[in-house]
Amino acid sequence: MSTQLRRAVTSSFLGSLIEYYDFLLYATASAVVFGKVFFTGLDPALATVASFGTFTTGYLARPLGGLLFGHFGDRLGRKRMLVLTMSLMGVASFLIGLLPGYATIGPLAPLGLVLLRVVQGVAVGGEWGGAVLMSAEHAKSRRGLWAGFTNAGAPSGMVLSTLAMSGTAAFTSEADFLAWGWRIPFLLSIVLLAIGLFVRSRVEETPAFLATRKEKRSRIPLVAVLRDHPRALVLGVGVGLSAFVVQATLTTFVLAYGVKQGHPRQEVLNALTLSSACAVAGILLWSALSDRVGRRPVVLAGVVLMAGFGFLLFPMVRSGSGLLLVLALVIGQGVIHPMMYGPLAALYTELFATENRYTGASLGYQLAGLGAGFAPLIFAELQRGSTSTTPVSWTIAAFCLLSALCLLALRETSHRSITPDEPALTQADQREGHRA
Repeated sequence: MSTQLRRAVTSSFLGSLIEYYDFLLYATASAVVFGKVFFTGLDPALATVASFGTFTTGYLARPLGGLLFGHFGDRLGRKRMLVLTMSLMGVASFLIGLLPGYATIGPLAPLGLVLLRVVQGVAVGGEWGGAVLMSAEHAKSRRGLWAGFTNAGAPSGMVLSTLAMSGTAAFTSEADFLAWGWRIPFLLSIVLLAIGLFVRSRVEETPAFLATRKEKRSRIPLVAVLRDHPRALVLGVGVGLSAFVVQATLTTFVLAYGVKQGHPRQEVLNALTLSSACAVAGILLWSALSDRVGRRPVVLAGVVLMAGFGFLLFPMVRSGSGLLLVLALVIGQGVIHPMMYGPLAALYTELFATENRYTGASLGYQLAGLGAGFAPLIFAELQRGSTSTTPVSWTIAAFCLLSALCLLALRETSHRSITPDEPALTQADQREGHRA
């Protein structure tokens, strides 16, 4: 493992961790805090829907961030954009921690919350693609594993954000937590930002981008993606859609649902923390396996398993048993979801050419990510009119079916070259790289 690859992987993992700490911290807060702080004039059930609605705006902004930073990342380089996206995210999260509630400034409070959430969405939309490419384009072998470290940053950020939120809640009263305690994890973002920028400054630009920098480009990256790779883009979105729906279900909707079913808030947060820690190992394991057997078999197995597990998830949560709650989240988030999600980092990288890869990978991934933005909102609406979770389970199964069909229509990508002067990776190369 070269020095630059090690730095690139470390930078990508840490950058992703920080970005998702900020982004998913909002998810936790939207489930347990924001409805009471920023939407106090609404019915509690409607306030939850409104809170999840602001959560959704971040996902709506992610494709915009992918397009914006993808364009300049393909033209100017991956590294410059990653420094900018990290800075945007850190500042936006810090400002959320300072934002007054509805009781202080009235309607300006939710408006400010939405605007800062949009900035978060734009930042994370540009972060993922660049972070994945920094690892994948530095790698000579085991591309799935090294790119998978970026995806492992998401549950790592969830662990950190949940620990920060639950730790604050444990040492404050309910009134103090709603008044100021929840703000502390957001304010800590500025410290993480400083650490992340230092690490990221030591990474060089990727060889793949440098090899194409002097080429004359007449088309903008988005036009090139839509003209040269429309099928790959559409199928890529479909492949990732179910992973994001499931991600939001397990990390956001189940959090609110578990509390509603009588589980103590701290118990649900602890279960989420444990399952997120398991997800880190799961993502790296399944990503490494995808280097050996291919991206499609691993993701397809996860999709099929999740389609069935969606019907067991909610009965386990509402059983009232803390053990079954933990088991449900560990199986769902720590084992099955990583199969669907881990190999996506390498898969999206391998679908597009070097000169428009940042744009293509970011756009495909972030459009699929809309599933995570809308799922909690849709599920909250379904729960508002009914106590049954069967429609939610069927919705999850439908998205899994869509992803399975897209996977079957998509060719295996693990053997493809991702640099202009590198011969295509053969299966023998992949096996040799795995043994290295």
